[in-house]
Amino acid sequence: MICSMTGFGQANRSFAGYNVFIDIKSVNHRYCEVSIRMPKEWTVFEDALKKTVLQAVKRGRVDVFITAEREAASPKGVTVNMELADAYLEAAQQLKQRYGFQEELGLLDLLRIPDLLQVKELREEPDEALERELCACLREAGDRLATMRQREGAFLAQDLRDRLQELRRIHTELEQLAPMAVQEYAARMTSRIQALMADGLSADEQRLATEIAIFADRANVDEELTRLRSHFGQCDTLLTDPEPVGRKLDFLIQEMNREVNTIGSKSSHAEFAAKVIAMKAELEKMREQIQNIE
Repeated sequence: MICSMTGFGQANRSFAGYNVFIDIKSVNHRYCEVSIRMPKEWTVFEDALKKTVLQAVKRGRVDVFITAEREAASPKGVTVNMELADAYLEAAQQLKQRYGFQEELGLLDLLRIPDLLQVKELREEPDEALERELCACLREAGDRLATMRQREGAFLAQDLRDRLQELRRIHTELEQLAPMAVQEYAARMTSRIQALMADGLSADEQRLATEIAIFADRANVDEELTRLRSHFGQCDTLLTDPEPVGRKLDFLIQEMNREVNTIGSKSSHAEFAAKVIAMKAELEKMREQIQNIE
C-alpha cells in the first residue's frame, strides 16, 4: 500500500494520576528519524516509545510531543539543607567567641534563613505499568498518523497511475513515429550525399549505402522503447506492493528518465522530440510526487 510520509496523529489518556496528551507528526525524510519530547522524568521510556513509533512508520522524519498534567494537586515534601544550617550555626558560634555575644540562635532564627527549607513535589519512580500506558497512548496516536498517511498515499498513487497512463499514451505514439524518424534520417543523409556527389565528388555507392545503414541504425530507439515498456510494468507492480516502495520508485523513475534522454539524443525528428519533452515533463512530475512516498 502506498503511504505518504506526511501526516499527523493525536491521542490522550488518563493514567497514573496524569492526563497525558500525545501529538505525532511526520514529514519527508530520506531515512526514518524519530525525535521525542517529553517530561524529563520519563526519558527512561524513550527506547520503548521509539520502538512503538517504528511499528507505524518505516520512513520519514517523525516528531513526538508528550505533555502531562496532574489530575489533582501533587503531593509535596519539605527537605532541610542541613549543610547550610550547620554553616550558619558555626558562623554564629564564631561571632559569639570573637565579640562576646550571649544570645543563642533559636529554631525560628534558623527557619528564616533563605533556602534552608525546600519544598518539592513528590514524584513516583517510573515503572513498567506507566511505560505500557504511555506506549499504548502513543500507539493510538501512531494509528491515526498511519491512517492519514495511507489516505494521502492513495491520492499520490492515483496521481502516479494517471501520469503512468499518459506516459504509455506518449510511448505508443513514439513507437508509431520511430520507423518514420529512422527513414527520414536515412533519407536526409542520402540527399546530402547526393548533393555532394553532384558537385563532382566521387564515392563507392555500396560503401555509402553501408554507412547510411549504420547511421540510421544508431538512430533506432526500439531497445529504449522496449525497456521503457518494461519499466512501466514494474511501476504498476510497485504501486500495489504492501511494503514501502518510495526508494524503489525513485530509482525506477531515474531509469525511465535515462531511457527517455537516450531516445531524445538519438532522434532529431521534430515531432518525435516534442513527444520526448512531454514524456520528460510527466516523469519530472512523478519524481516530485514520489519524494513524498514512504
